[in-house]
Amino acid sequence: MSFYDNHILPHLIAFTCSQPQIMKKRSQVVPAARGRVLEVGFGSGTNLDFYDPARVDHLFALEPSAGMRRKAADAIDRSPLSIDWLDLPGEEIPLDNNSVDTVVLTYTACTIPDAAAALAQMRRVLKPGGQLLFSEHGAAPDPGIATWQRRIEPVWKPIAGGCHLTRKPDVMLEEAGFRLASIERAYLPKSPKFAAFNYSGCAVPV
Repeated sequence: MSFYDNHILPHLIAFTCSQPQIMKKRSQVVPAARGRVLEVGFGSGTNLDFYDPARVDHLFALEPSAGMRRKAADAIDRSPLSIDWLDLPGEEIPLDNNSVDTVVLTYTACTIPDAAAALAQMRRVLKPGGQLLFSEHGAAPDPGIATWQRRIEPVWKPIAGGCHLTRKPDVMLEEAGFRLASIERAYLPKSPKFAAFNYSGCAVPV
């Protein structure tokens, strides 16, 4: 891993992904987590304050970046939750089949190299009746903005940790064996539109 990826990118991502409009979306999604929870792309622990300790029995924090895990250390120390680190990528979730009640996926699917494989892993570890809570940015519905997303993406990806601008989280979830129990699609306010179209909601395994 390069110096940029290990020492600069974690701070950039932590700052960008904790802007007020993104924190609002997190606050609308994460509190519904219950039981044994797997958060994929735990990052610097930005979601920790939104978990309800009365509803969460245990949290598995999957984060392959050593830089991000360092940034999260203080937040984990302050948290009342029982937390275990999983320092592997989303494509290699080291948990048993049907072993978690909730998967939390926030502003992470855009950066996973093989997102289809990672979503298949999330589907594998979810119990029957489990839920995947998500809030992700992705492809815009407006042709003009979508054109700019395609133009910008090759330059954007190496700067933003492999972030794809043109993925469609709703389609990806359905193709991975989930049903969208609820979904909201809208532009985040006060954000550059090429990176602001947001998909959030709850998906369940089928």
